[in-house]
Amino acid sequence: MEMEKYLNDALYGAKHSAIREFSNLAAKTPGCVALTLGEPDFDTPEEVREEVNRALSNHETHYIMNNGIPALRKRIAEKENLRLGRHYTEQNVIVTAGAEEGVFLSLFGILNPGDEVIVPTPAFVIYEEITKLCRGTFVPMDISSTDFQIDKVQLEALITPKTKAIVLNSPNNPTGCVLNSQSLQAVVDVVKDRDIFVIADDVYQQLTYTEDCHSIGEYTELGDKLILVQSFSKPYAMTGWRMGYICVSEALRERLELVHQFMITSTPAPFQRAALRALDVDITPYLNTYGRRREYMLQRLSQMGMKVVEPEGAFYVFPSIAKWGIPSGSFCRRMIQEVGLAATPGFAFGSDDHIRLTYCYSDENLKEGLDRLEKFLHILDAEKENGEC
Repeated sequence: MEMEKYLNDALYGAKHSAIREFSNLAAKTPGCVALTLGEPDFDTPEEVREEVNRALSNHETHYIMNNGIPALRKRIAEKENLRLGRHYTEQNVIVTAGAEEGVFLSLFGILNPGDEVIVPTPAFVIYEEITKLCRGTFVPMDISSTDFQIDKVQLEALITPKTKAIVLNSPNNPTGCVLNSQSLQAVVDVVKDRDIFVIADDVYQQLTYTEDCHSIGEYTELGDKLILVQSFSKPYAMTGWRMGYICVSEALRERLELVHQFMITSTPAPFQRAALRALDVDITPYLNTYGRRREYMLQRLSQMGMKVVEPEGAFYVFPSIAKWGIPSGSFCRRMIQEVGLAATPGFAFGSDDHIRLTYCYSDENLKEGLDRLEKFLHILDAEKENGEC
Protein backbone atom coordinates (compact mmCIF):
# COMPACT_ATOMS: atom_id res chain seq x y z
CA MET A 1 0.00 0.00 0.00
CA GLU A 2 1.30 3.45 -0.93
CA MET A 3 0.73 5.11 2.44
CA GLU A 4 2.45 8.33 1.31
CA LYS A 5 -0.84 9.14 -0.44
CA TYR A 6 -2.55 9.46 2.94
CA LEU A 7 -0.38 12.09 4.56
CA ASN A 8 -1.49 15.52 5.75
CA ASP A 9 -2.64 17.39 2.63
CA ALA A 10 -0.49 20.40 3.56
CA LEU A 11 2.66 18.34 2.96
CA TYR A 12 2.07 17.83 -0.74
CA GLY A 13 2.69 21.47 -1.60
CA ALA A 14 5.75 21.83 0.65
CA LYS A 15 9.13 22.44 -1.01
CA HIS A 16 12.66 21.54 -0.06
CA SER A 17 14.98 24.45 0.68
CA ALA A 18 16.84 25.57 -2.45
CA ILE A 19 19.58 26.87 -0.13
CA ARG A 20 20.25 23.33 1.03
CA GLU A 21 19.77 21.92 -2.47
CA PHE A 22 22.49 24.09 -4.00
CA SER A 23 24.76 23.69 -0.97
CA ASN A 24 24.47 19.91 -1.35
CA LEU A 25 25.14 20.17 -5.08
CA ALA A 26 28.28 22.18 -4.30
CA ALA A 27 29.41 19.56 -1.77
CA LYS A 28 29.11 16.87 -4.45
CA THR A 29 31.16 18.91 -6.93
CA PRO A 30 34.92 18.46 -6.42
CA GLY A 31 36.74 21.73 -5.75
CA CYS A 32 33.56 23.81 -5.71
CA VAL A 33 33.57 27.02 -3.63
CA ALA A 34 30.24 27.52 -1.85
CA LEU A 35 28.95 30.98 -0.89
CA THR A 36 25.49 29.63 -0.11
CA LEU A 37 24.82 29.08 3.58
CA GLY A 38 24.37 31.87 6.12
CA GLU A 39 26.77 30.09 8.43
CA PRO A 40 29.28 32.19 10.41
CA ASP A 41 32.80 30.87 9.92
CA PHE A 42 33.71 31.76 13.52
CA ASP A 43 33.63 29.22 16.34
CA THR A 44 31.09 29.71 19.09
CA PRO A 45 32.85 31.90 21.69
CA GLU A 46 34.95 29.89 24.14
CA GLU A 47 33.23 31.38 27.17
CA VAL A 48 29.88 30.16 25.85
CA ARG A 49 31.19 26.65 25.23
CA GLU A 50 32.68 26.57 28.72
CA GLU A 51 29.26 27.19 30.23
CA VAL A 52 28.05 23.90 28.73
CA ASN A 53 30.92 22.06 30.39
CA ARG A 54 29.98 23.67 33.71
CA ALA A 55 26.34 22.71 33.24
CA LEU A 56 27.24 19.11 32.49
CA SER A 57 29.61 18.95 35.45
CA ASN A 58 26.81 20.34 37.58
CA HIS A 59 24.45 17.58 36.35
CA GLU A 60 22.13 20.08 34.64
CA THR A 61 20.84 17.42 32.26
CA HIS A 62 17.25 16.94 33.39
CA TYR A 63 13.91 18.49 32.62
CA ILE A 64 13.63 22.25 32.95
CA MET A 65 10.67 24.60 32.67
CA ASN A 66 9.07 24.39 29.22
CA ASN A 67 9.78 28.03 28.37
CA GLY A 68 13.42 28.03 29.55
CA ILE A 69 15.07 28.70 32.90
CA PRO A 70 13.88 31.89 34.65
CA ALA A 71 17.37 33.46 34.70
CA LEU A 72 17.68 33.22 30.91
CA ARG A 73 14.18 34.52 30.26
CA LYS A 74 14.74 37.41 32.65
CA ARG A 75 18.01 38.36 30.93
CA ILE A 76 16.38 38.14 27.49
CA ALA A 77 13.61 40.47 28.64
CA GLU A 78 16.15 42.97 29.98
CA LYS A 79 18.13 42.92 26.74
CA GLU A 80 15.06 43.49 24.56
CA ASN A 81 13.75 46.22 26.86
CA LEU A 82 17.03 48.07 26.48
CA ARG A 83 17.01 47.65 22.71
CA LEU A 84 13.33 48.35 22.05
CA GLY A 85 12.15 50.47 24.97
CA ARG A 86 9.60 47.88 26.02
CA HIS A 87 8.61 46.50 29.41
CA TYR A 88 9.02 42.76 29.01
CA THR A 89 9.52 40.42 31.96
CA GLU A 90 10.39 36.73 32.00
CA GLN A 91 6.64 36.10 31.67
CA ASN A 92 6.78 37.45 28.11
CA VAL A 93 9.50 35.06 26.89
CA ILE A 94 9.49 31.56 25.42
CA VAL A 95 12.93 30.10 24.66
CA THR A 96 12.62 28.23 21.36
CA ALA A 97 14.61 25.81 19.25
CA GLY A 98 16.00 28.58 17.08
CA ALA A 99 14.12 31.32 15.27
CA GLU A 100 12.51 28.81 12.90
CA GLU A 101 10.59 27.23 15.77
CA GLY A 102 9.71 30.76 16.86
CA VAL A 103 8.24 31.55 13.44
CA PHE A 104 6.42 28.21 13.28
CA LEU A 105 5.10 28.62 16.81
CA SER A 106 3.88 32.13 16.03
CA LEU A 107 2.13 31.28 12.76
CA PHE A 108 0.64 28.02 14.02
CA GLY A 109 -0.66 29.87 17.04
CA ILE A 110 -2.43 32.66 15.15
CA LEU A 111 -3.58 31.17 11.84
CA ASN A 112 -6.91 29.62 11.02
CA PRO A 113 -7.39 27.93 7.61
CA GLY A 114 -7.43 30.55 4.88
CA ASP A 115 -5.97 33.36 6.97
CA GLU A 116 -3.55 35.49 4.97
CA VAL A 117 0.04 36.37 5.82
CA ILE A 118 1.65 39.29 3.97
CA VAL A 119 5.41 39.04 3.50
CA PRO A 120 7.57 41.62 1.72
CA THR A 121 9.63 39.76 -0.86
CA PRO A 122 12.38 38.76 -1.55
CA ALA A 123 12.11 36.80 1.70
CA PHE A 124 13.47 33.75 3.46
CA VAL A 125 11.61 30.65 2.28
CA ILE A 126 10.36 29.54 5.70
CA TYR A 127 7.64 32.19 5.87
CA GLU A 128 5.85 30.82 2.82
CA GLU A 129 6.33 27.17 3.67
CA ILE A 130 5.32 27.45 7.33
CA THR A 131 2.28 29.54 6.39
CA LYS A 132 1.13 26.82 4.01
CA LEU A 133 1.80 24.05 6.54
CA CYS A 134 -0.37 25.98 9.00
CA ARG A 135 -3.18 26.08 6.36
CA GLY A 136 -2.75 29.81 5.83
CA THR A 137 -2.40 31.74 2.57
CA PHE A 138 0.94 33.31 1.73
CA VAL A 139 0.59 36.80 0.20
CA PRO A 140 3.90 38.07 -1.27
CA MET A 141 4.47 41.80 -1.60
CA ASP A 142 7.22 42.39 -4.16
CA ILE A 143 9.33 45.34 -3.00
CA SER A 144 12.22 44.85 -5.41
CA SER A 145 11.23 47.94 -7.43
CA THR A 146 11.49 50.24 -4.39
CA ASP A 147 15.05 49.31 -3.30
CA PHE A 148 13.47 46.76 -0.96
CA GLN A 149 11.48 49.33 1.04
CA ILE A 150 7.75 49.15 1.86
CA ASP A 151 5.25 51.41 0.13
CA LYS A 152 2.15 52.12 2.23
CA VAL A 153 -0.20 52.26 -0.76
CA GLN A 154 1.07 48.90 -2.00
CA LEU A 155 0.65 47.37 1.44
CA GLU A 156 -2.86 48.77 1.90
CA ALA A 157 -3.89 47.24 -1.42
CA LEU A 158 -3.08 43.75 -0.12
CA ILE A 159 -5.11 44.02 3.09
CA THR A 160 -8.29 41.96 3.10
CA PRO A 161 -10.69 40.76 5.83
CA LYS A 162 -8.58 37.57 5.86
CA THR A 163 -5.28 39.32 6.63
CA LYS A 164 -3.99 37.95 9.94
CA ALA A 165 -0.30 38.90 10.00
CA ILE A 166 2.54 40.79 8.36
CA VAL A 167 6.05 39.34 8.66
CA LEU A 168 9.04 41.68 8.68
CA ASN A 169 12.68 40.59 8.50
CA SER A 170 15.08 43.52 8.85
CA PRO A 171 18.00 43.35 8.18
CA ASN A 172 16.69 41.08 5.48
CA ASN A 173 17.65 37.66 4.26
CA PRO A 174 18.48 37.56 1.31
CA THR A 175 19.09 41.25 0.51
CA GLY A 176 20.83 42.47 3.67
CA CYS A 177 18.69 45.59 3.41
CA VAL A 178 17.34 47.45 6.45
CA LEU A 179 13.77 48.74 6.47
CA ASN A 180 13.87 52.51 6.92
CA SER A 181 11.64 54.55 9.24
CA GLN A 182 9.16 55.28 6.43
CA SER A 183 8.73 51.56 5.77
CA LEU A 184 8.24 50.76 9.45
CA GLN A 185 5.79 53.62 9.94
CA ALA A 186 3.82 52.44 6.91
CA VAL A 187 3.29 49.07 8.58
CA VAL A 188 2.31 50.67 11.87
CA ASP A 189 -0.19 52.95 10.12
CA VAL A 190 -1.77 50.04 8.28
CA VAL A 191 -2.23 47.74 11.29
CA LYS A 192 -2.90 50.20 14.13
CA ASP A 193 -6.69 50.14 13.67
CA ARG A 194 -6.89 46.53 12.49
CA ASP A 195 -6.64 43.17 14.20
CA ILE A 196 -3.44 42.18 12.44
CA PHE A 197 -0.32 40.75 14.05
CA VAL A 198 3.19 41.93 13.17
CA ILE A 199 5.83 39.22 13.39
CA ALA A 200 9.26 40.84 13.68
CA ASP A 201 12.02 38.42 12.70
CA ASP A 202 14.93 40.39 14.18
CA VAL A 203 17.61 37.71 13.99
CA TYR A 204 20.08 40.00 12.18
CA GLN A 205 19.44 43.18 14.19
CA GLN A 206 22.82 42.92 15.93
CA LEU A 207 24.64 42.57 12.62
CA THR A 208 24.28 46.02 11.09
CA TYR A 209 26.66 48.50 9.47
CA THR A 210 24.59 51.64 9.98
CA GLU A 211 23.50 53.50 13.08
CA ASP A 212 20.11 54.09 11.47
CA CYS A 213 18.75 50.59 11.97
CA HIS A 214 15.47 50.29 13.83
CA SER A 215 13.09 47.46 14.61
CA ILE A 216 9.32 47.52 14.25
CA GLY A 217 9.45 46.38 17.89
CA GLU A 218 10.37 49.94 18.91
CA TYR A 219 6.85 51.06 17.98
CA THR A 220 5.25 50.42 21.35
CA GLU A 221 1.83 51.48 20.04
CA LEU A 222 1.61 48.04 18.45
CA GLY A 223 0.97 46.64 21.93
CA ASP A 224 0.17 42.93 21.94
CA LYS A 225 -0.01 42.83 18.13
CA LEU A 226 3.78 42.42 18.12
CA ILE A 227 5.40 39.00 18.10
CA LEU A 228 9.18 39.34 18.35
CA VAL A 229 11.33 36.47 17.07
CA GLN A 230 15.04 36.27 17.89
CA SER A 231 17.92 33.81 17.62
CA PHE A 232 21.34 33.15 19.10
CA SER A 233 22.52 31.57 15.84
CA LYS A 234 23.85 34.41 13.72
CA PRO A 235 25.31 37.02 16.11
CA TYR A 236 27.01 34.50 18.41
CA ALA A 237 27.99 31.86 15.80
CA MET A 238 25.68 29.34 17.47
CA THR A 239 23.82 27.97 14.45
CA GLY A 240 24.11 24.33 15.52
CA TRP A 241 22.85 24.99 19.03
CA ARG A 242 19.29 25.74 17.83
CA MET A 243 18.55 28.35 20.46
CA GLY A 244 16.20 31.31 20.00
CA TYR A 245 13.22 32.97 21.62
CA ILE A 246 10.02 34.88 21.13
CA CYS A 247 8.69 37.79 23.15
CA VAL A 248 4.93 38.31 23.29
CA SER A 249 2.26 39.63 25.61
CA GLU A 250 1.46 37.41 28.60
CA ALA A 251 -1.96 36.57 27.18
CA LEU A 252 -0.40 35.36 23.94
CA ARG A 253 2.34 33.52 25.78
CA GLU A 254 -0.23 31.52 27.75
CA ARG A 255 -1.68 30.22 24.47
CA LEU A 256 1.53 29.84 22.47
CA GLU A 257 3.34 27.94 25.20
CA LEU A 258 0.72 25.20 24.83
CA VAL A 259 1.99 24.60 21.30
CA HIS A 260 5.63 24.90 22.34
CA GLN A 261 5.38 22.38 25.16
CA PHE A 262 3.94 19.71 22.88
CA MET A 263 6.39 20.42 20.05
CA ILE A 264 9.72 20.16 21.88
CA THR A 265 8.98 20.17 25.65
CA SER A 266 11.90 22.59 26.10
CA THR A 267 15.26 23.55 24.65
CA PRO A 268 18.23 21.49 25.98
CA ALA A 269 18.96 22.00 29.67
CA PRO A 270 22.78 22.30 29.33
CA PHE A 271 22.39 25.10 26.79
CA GLN A 272 20.41 27.43 29.04
CA ARG A 273 23.35 28.93 30.89
CA ALA A 274 25.44 28.96 27.73
CA ALA A 275 22.78 31.09 26.02
CA LEU A 276 22.67 33.30 29.10
CA ARG A 277 26.43 33.82 28.84
CA ALA A 278 26.18 34.55 25.11
CA LEU A 279 23.99 37.58 25.75
CA ASP A 280 27.00 39.30 27.34
CA VAL A 281 29.48 38.50 24.56
CA ASP A 282 30.88 41.47 22.66
CA ILE A 283 30.37 40.62 18.98
CA THR A 284 32.17 43.73 17.70
CA PRO A 285 35.13 41.71 16.32
CA TYR A 286 32.74 39.55 14.29
CA LEU A 287 30.86 42.58 13.04
CA ASN A 288 34.07 44.34 12.02
CA THR A 289 35.15 41.30 10.03
CA TYR A 290 31.79 41.02 8.29
CA GLY A 291 31.91 44.72 7.52
CA ARG A 292 35.31 44.44 5.90
CA ARG A 293 34.21 41.45 3.84
CA ARG A 294 31.05 43.31 2.82
CA GLU A 295 33.09 46.21 1.46
CA TYR A 296 35.31 43.82 -0.46
CA MET A 297 32.37 41.99 -1.99
CA LEU A 298 30.58 45.20 -2.99
CA GLN A 299 33.77 46.53 -4.58
CA ARG A 300 34.27 43.35 -6.60
CA LEU A 301 30.62 43.17 -7.73
CA SER A 302 30.77 46.81 -8.82
CA GLN A 303 33.88 46.10 -10.88
CA MET A 304 32.02 43.22 -12.53
CA GLY A 305 29.12 45.49 -13.46
CA MET A 306 26.61 43.70 -11.25
CA LYS A 307 23.77 45.88 -9.97
CA VAL A 308 23.16 45.50 -6.24
CA VAL A 309 21.32 47.45 -3.55
CA GLU A 310 23.91 48.04 -0.82
CA PRO A 311 23.17 45.84 2.20
CA GLU A 312 23.21 47.55 5.60
CA GLY A 313 23.03 44.43 7.72
CA ALA A 314 23.34 40.63 7.95
CA PHE A 315 25.98 39.00 5.69
CA TYR A 316 24.25 38.70 2.32
CA VAL A 317 24.29 40.52 -0.99
CA PHE A 318 21.59 40.05 -3.61
CA PRO A 319 22.92 41.17 -7.00
CA SER A 320 20.70 41.29 -10.06
CA ILE A 321 21.36 38.90 -12.95
CA ALA A 322 18.57 40.37 -15.11
CA LYS A 323 21.01 41.69 -17.74
CA TRP A 324 22.01 38.15 -18.69
CA GLY A 325 18.42 36.96 -19.15
CA ILE A 326 18.92 33.59 -17.50
CA PRO A 327 16.62 32.17 -14.76
CA SER A 328 18.41 32.09 -11.43
CA GLY A 329 18.25 28.30 -11.11
CA SER A 330 19.91 27.79 -14.49
CA PHE A 331 22.42 30.54 -13.73
CA CYS A 332 23.50 28.89 -10.47
CA ARG A 333 23.61 25.36 -11.87
CA ARG A 334 25.76 26.46 -14.78
CA MET A 335 28.02 28.41 -12.44
CA ILE A 336 28.67 25.28 -10.36
CA GLN A 337 29.30 23.14 -13.45
CA GLU A 338 31.43 25.60 -15.41
CA VAL A 339 33.51 27.47 -12.83
CA GLY A 340 32.94 25.63 -9.54
CA LEU A 341 31.11 28.37 -7.63
CA ALA A 342 27.83 27.87 -5.74
CA ALA A 343 25.38 30.66 -4.93
CA THR A 344 21.72 30.49 -3.99
CA PRO A 345 19.28 31.24 -6.82
CA GLY A 346 16.93 34.13 -6.25
CA PHE A 347 13.84 32.04 -7.02
CA ALA A 348 14.31 30.55 -3.55
CA PHE A 349 13.37 33.95 -2.14
CA GLY A 350 10.73 34.93 -4.69
CA SER A 351 12.99 36.93 -7.03
CA ASP A 352 14.17 34.94 -10.04
CA ASP A 353 16.35 37.69 -11.50
CA HIS A 354 18.78 37.76 -8.57
CA ILE A 355 21.23 35.47 -6.80
CA ARG A 356 22.28 35.47 -3.15
CA LEU A 357 25.92 35.48 -2.15
CA THR A 358 27.03 35.28 1.48
CA TYR A 359 30.18 36.81 2.91
CA CYS A 360 30.42 34.95 6.21
CA TYR A 361 33.24 32.90 4.71
CA SER A 362 37.01 33.25 4.95
CA ASP A 363 38.79 35.97 3.00
CA GLU A 364 40.46 33.30 0.87
CA ASN A 365 37.14 31.67 -0.03
CA LEU A 366 35.58 35.04 -0.84
CA LYS A 367 38.42 36.02 -3.16
CA GLU A 368 38.43 32.68 -4.92
CA GLY A 369 34.65 32.64 -5.18
CA LEU A 370 34.46 36.14 -6.63
CA ASP A 371 37.29 35.37 -9.07
CA ARG A 372 35.21 32.45 -10.31
CA LEU A 373 32.08 34.60 -10.51
CA GLU A 374 33.99 37.10 -12.63
CA LYS A 375 35.16 34.29 -14.91
CA PHE A 376 31.58 33.02 -15.28
CA LEU A 377 30.27 36.48 -16.15
CA HIS A 378 32.94 36.75 -18.87
CA ILE A 379 31.61 33.48 -20.30
CA LEU A 380 28.05 34.82 -20.28
CA ASP A 381 29.13 38.13 -21.80
CA ALA A 382 30.88 36.29 -24.62
CA GLU A 383 27.76 34.23 -25.27
CA LYS A 384 25.68 37.36 -25.30
CA GLU A 385 27.96 39.00 -27.85
CA ASN A 386 27.65 35.89 -30.03
CA GLY A 387 23.87 35.85 -29.64
CA GLU A 388 23.88 32.65 -27.58
CA CYS A 389 22.58 34.12 -24.27
